[in-house]
Parts: sequence; C-alpha cells; structure tokens
Amino acid sequence: MATLLPPKSKRIKLEEQKKTAEQAEFAQIPSDLPDILIQFRASDTGENDRTPIKVPGGTTVKQLELLLNELLGNSDDPLPYTFSVAKNSVETNLANVLDITDDIYSSILKPGHKTTEDLLTVLYTPQAVFRVRPVSRCSSAITGHEQAILAVAFSPRNSSRMVTGGGDNTARIYDCETETPVKTLKGHTGWVLCVSYSPDGKYIATGSYDRTVRLWDAGTGSALGDAMKGHSAFVTGIVWEPYHLWSGEDAPRFASASKDCTVRVWDAKLRRVEMTMSGHTASVTCVRWGGNGFIYSGSQDKTIKVWDGKDGKLLHTLKAHAHWVNHLALSTDHVLRTGYFDHTGKVPASDADKRRIARERYEKAATIGGKVVERLVSASDDFTMYLWEPSRDTKPITRLLGHQKLVNHVTFSPDGRLIASASFDNHVKLWDARTGAFIASLRGHVAAVYQCAFSPDSRLLVSSSKDTTLKVWDVRTRKLHTDLPGHQDEVFAVDWSPDGMRVGSGGKDKAVRLWRH
Repeated sequence: MATLLPPKSKRIKLEEQKKTAEQAEFAQIPSDLPDILIQFRASDTGENDRTPIKVPGGTTVKQLELLLNELLGNSDDPLPYTFSVAKNSVETNLANVLDITDDIYSSILKPGHKTTEDLLTVLYTPQAVFRVRPVSRCSSAITGHEQAILAVAFSPRNSSRMVTGGGDNTARIYDCETETPVKTLKGHTGWVLCVSYSPDGKYIATGSYDRTVRLWDAGTGSALGDAMKGHSAFVTGIVWEPYHLWSGEDAPRFASASKDCTVRVWDAKLRRVEMTMSGHTASVTCVRWGGNGFIYSGSQDKTIKVWDGKDGKLLHTLKAHAHWVNHLALSTDHVLRTGYFDHTGKVPASDADKRRIARERYEKAATIGGKVVERLVSASDDFTMYLWEPSRDTKPITRLLGHQKLVNHVTFSPDGRLIASASFDNHVKLWDARTGAFIASLRGHVAAVYQCAFSPDSRLLVSSSKDTTLKVWDVRTRKLHTDLPGHQDEVFAVDWSPDGMRVGSGGKDKAVRLWRH
C-alpha cells in the first residue's frame, strides 16, 4: 500500500525556511559585479592546459557547461558537467573543493570563499552521458519462491537477466524481457543468503545457511559441480575478483565471507579453496574486492580488515566503529561489478581487449587529481559510518553522523560523488563522497529501510523498506520522485539494473517484482 509522508518536525521546517531565505538572498546578483578570471581543470587527470579566461561573476552552471564544451570542441555533441572550485590553485584533493550549485556568485563569491580578484581553478567532472528514466510502475509480480526473498542481483550486462535467493533453499533466474522464470537453482539445504554474478556474466555464485557455496552456469542455470565446502558456519557474502585482475578468461576467483570468522578465496575453475583468511574474532558480515587487488572484510568484531588478494596476507586492520560493522561499499563498485560492459552494449572481441577496457573503466572511475584513489565506506550498528582511503592511511577520513538507529546498508553513486545510507531509523541519507559532509535526509518511509541502489547515471535512488514500499528519489532535488506500492509485506532486497531499464525487488511476500518506467 502507498504510504503518506509523515509531518515535518519543527526543526526541519526551520531549516527549510532558513535555506529558502538564503537562496532568495543569493538569487540577487549585484548588477555591478566585476568579471573574474577562471581556469578549467579536469578533476580526474588534473590536467590544467587551459589559459585563464574572463567570465562574469554571476556565470551559471549552464553557461559554464556551454563554455567548456566550446573550448573542448564538443559544441556539436555537448556533454553535461558538474563544476567545483579548488580552494587553492594547486589543489588536486577533491576533499578540498567547493561545489558550484547554481552560479559562481551564490556558491563561491557571496559566502566569501573567494573574491573577484582571485584566479578561480574550476574543476570539471563529466556526468553520465545517458539519462535513466525513473521507474514508475510494477510491470510484473513473479511468484515461485515458497519463502521470503533475501537477495536480488541483475546480470552485469543489462537488465535481461536477474537472479534471486530465497528462504526456500533455492535461487531462481528470471528472463526480464518476457518476465518469466528461466531456471530454479536447487541444491542448497538452507536459506540462500547471497547471490552474485561474475563480472563477465557467465557464472552465478550462491552462498547459503547450509555453510556451502555453489556455482551455476548463468546462461543455462545448470549446476557446475557439487557444493563447495570449507566454511564451518553460514555464508554471509560473496564478491568476485574484478575482471581486469583475472589472469585468464578461464581463471575467475571469488571470495566468500562467513559467520565462522573467515574469508575464503575460491578458484571457480578448479572449484576449491585457494586461500583462507582468518583473523576476525566474530562473524564476517560483508566482503568487497577492490580494483587495486585488496580484499576488504567487515565484521561483528567492530573491525575492517584489508587483505592482499594475491597471497591472503593481512595488510591493515581498520578500527573506529564501536559496534558491529554491517556493510561495506567501494567508490568503484559499479565499474567493478560491470567489468567491460557499458551503456553502449558493445562487447570487445578478445579477452585481452576485455581486460584492457575493464581496467580503463576502473581507472577512469577511481582517478582523482591524476591519482587512482579507491575509497571505502563502512556502516555500523553504532549508528555511524566512516569514510576510508585504505591505500593511503589506516585512519578514517571522516565520521558520518546523523542516523538515529543502526545503518543497515550503504552504497556509492556510480560516479563516485555521493554516498547513500539506509537505516532502521526510517531514513535514507545522502552524503558527499569526497568530504563525508551530510547533504540531505530523504524522508518518506514509515518503517526501517533495508537497502538502497543508485541508477547507473547517479541521478536517481531507489530504497526498499519494512513499510512494504519502494521509493524512488531525485538526487538533485532530494525529494521523493515516485512512491512504488505493490509488495504485500517487507521488502528485503532491491537492485537497479546496470543499463537503467529496470528495478528488481523481493521480500517477505515471496514475489519478485519488476519495475519499469
């Protein structure tokens, strides 16, 4: 059923009035404002080969976009950009920049960050060149699972295939074009707690309460051998090695996390444990495999451990949380998940080209100021999150405060600029992924929020909740875009397809729902 927005608190009303007053004040750009000198710089490469140019002090974002496309020779096919100003002329760390939201005057000059006499170094970042249309209707409710659906994942290639894991000890593959089940993956003797496609889309790995991992052919749904045994407690998470790190087309590896306090790396070809990484003293709740080869594991022992994916050695232990670590996310998760697939749908011919393109996509997504920087965010039962840069320091960049109950799920936007968090306090919150600064609370759910997922163009966000609804949020306006009622009970899992065409969800009502625009 649809839910009504709860009444706004007095504090939120006062904040909105203050913001409206500030915007009205900023909107009055002085008529005698002098011209200013700006110099464009690419935020990813840090290249600064443009000579300074004079622009009016009240230049808007749209005007900056038109000017930059003219300078870059993109006038015939202009690209969308976001702009920010470095605090000093040699600044390359994106934690020390100021966003231009409306125009230079209201964002930079009026607050006193810079004067008209300063040379402004304007960092530009390209946005997604395609735009995802918001999902607005349930196109299908597919029954089949006999118990609650606990996990949902789309194929990395597009939205045509999806896999779910349920409490009925099975996983199921769906053809989303015809909206029909393709195959029921039987073999587990306990709940299927996690499902994951390999980045080339050929394999599906499932982890279960029965302490085993199973591999399946993603095309046919046939089992690839028997259960892979090794863990002594249930499997809590699975992640594949990034495609550009594969040693060959037939040599994929994946890591599994378990309540037995270990992380195990498996050879998918030989179907055996390659490494066992033990060091946690409580259940491992989440595992991530970074594009730099590091494996990150979060645990109920309050720590995050960083492992070398080559030999399994413990590199760092990240300590800051005061309670269980529930979830981890990497700033490069989107490109690592999709490998060499992108919105064009073109697939490279050779394995070498596939790995090259996968590496290029990863490096482009991770490059900040000419350096490859992979960031990690951790969510905890202590109501907080921490932002980390493990390759640089074992201390967190910042602490993200604001939630009033445990934070269950966290994710980076595909462009790496935002973080979204889902909490049992009924709120989804948005954060700046560069500084960790709080941006907005997305209010609308009336019960715990379990998961959230960004659209591949980073402009929309979908969240699933105990209140039986999904909600689509507009990231720019930070407002509710669409309320999606339809589920008959709690919605545990949600995923947005890599091509942006569909959202898949599942929960306690045992029905998989597909959503389209």
